[in-house]
Amino acid sequence: MTDAPQDVLQFVRGETDPAIFPHREHVRMAFQMLRRHDFVETALHYSRALRALTAKAGKPGKFHQTVTIAFLSLVAERMQGAGQADFDVFIRSNPDLLDKSVLGRLYSAERLSSQAASTTFLLPVPLRLPVS
Repeated sequence: MTDAPQDVLQFVRGETDPAIFPHREHVRMAFQMLRRHDFVETALHYSRALRALTAKAGKPGKFHQTVTIAFLSLVAERMQGAGQADFDVFIRSNPDLLDKSVLGRLYSAERLSSQAASTTFLLPVPLRLPVS
């Protein structure tokens, strides 16, 4: 993480103020980290940083592993082949990533609200279409 901008380094070190870290910042940090590191390394550091952030806010139970990895996966997938080095350009092409409910297209509310989803990454369950 040595080549990362100062705000990314602060995030990874747990120095970010949770009061000024809205959803857009979550997505921006994911983008910045994925630009510099592969998915697995980013997932490790990003998850650790978010855990530290929720603990710092006094809400450690707010960390949600499935939401974290699923959003990180969406950002990584959208970055493939895009060649965008600028977050503002990236987010203009992917404005749905700023909507926290975007995972509702992939996960049922019941699956995302489960204790298992909170503590481990769960894959989405494919929707079963009616047989005609």
